Amino acid sequence: MTRKTFSTFLLTTALATTGALADHHKHVLKFKGKDGPGKGKHIVLVAGDEEYRTEESMPMLGKILSQKHGFDCSVLFSWDPTGSYIDINNQQGVRGWDQLKTADLMLIGTRFRKPSDEDAKHITEFMNAGKPIIGIRTATHAFNGGQKFGGTIGFGEWGRKILGEQWVSHHGGHKREGARGVIEKENADHPILNSVKDVFGPSDVYGVKHLTDVDTILMRGAVTKTLDPKSEPVEGKKNDPMQPLAWLHPYTAPDGKTKGTSFCTTMGASVDLVSEDLRRLIVNAAYHLTGLEVPKKADVDYVDPFYPSFYAFIRDKEYWKKANLTLKDLELGSSRAMPDPKGSPKWEWRPMKK
Repeated sequence: MTRKTFSTFLLTTALATTGALADHHKHVLKFKGKDGPGKGKHIVLVAGDEEYRTEESMPMLGKILSQKHGFDCSVLFSWDPTGSYIDINNQQGVRGWDQLKTADLMLIGTRFRKPSDEDAKHITEFMNAGKPIIGIRTATHAFNGGQKFGGTIGFGEWGRKILGEQWVSHHGGHKREGARGVIEKENADHPILNSVKDVFGPSDVYGVKHLTDVDTILMRGAVTKTLDPKSEPVEGKKNDPMQPLAWLHPYTAPDGKTKGTSFCTTMGASVDLVSEDLRRLIVNAAYHLTGLEVPKKADVDYVDPFYPSFYAFIRDKEYWKKANLTLKDLELGSSRAMPDPKGSPKWEWRPMKK
């Protein structure tokens, strides 16, 4: 190969690589952090579940964390195979896992995702660095498949080994009984609970049975009679004892030696996050896990209007193609309202676009 030919080869390779990176990162929603305590720290928020609308909640949380608290935020989504539109039903579709290379915290709400071997390496390296993780709702069963992170932690084991719990059950009546947060008295002074008093969500309480003495339970979930935020707890054995709803878990990384810390809450449907104090719980956890002093009362007001749709599986294979949801619908200044899935119960305690 002549010097001229070699130079042309290098230039062509560089341009191709630059183009590939540009194409790749057009699938990642970026929020540059404003001045704030989190300035200089990077949070990767991972959406991608078929039921609880993390494609709505993660951009909303990213806006709050970046614009009100200073964190740089990158939001990942599941895309259709061509990368043209967000398709939450594509379990292989999450793009942008390489963002974890520079992340200080991962906030994940996926369900049964199946990352490629290359993407799994980014997740493994993040854990092997002992970096902190926040998991919401279906993150207890975030991954699925026969592969293993680092050859040691199976995709299906991730929730239990990294967050402290896996999928167990719906402890409350699905779409019939809600969840009210009840602070664990012995840990009431924990900074993650700063100004967290009134947590309610219309998603039901999950069953939790694998936590141990190493876990720090911060809040339990009382099953309520209805989805009304003012509903009373149900009577009887269902709330005796109440299931853990939010906790801290010390994890061991895939390398078998590195230690890290995770925070998990089994709340996390987009309609749950109408609860101001649930948003505050998650923001407080982000401060605590990144080594920052938790504010006495963190500002968690919406940056843009938030119109969460109700949770449900969407079986229509053409739904997401027709919806054509893209980053433009979710960026700063945008507030797209998606319709409730067919068969959703009426739930009037949320902002609705007129």
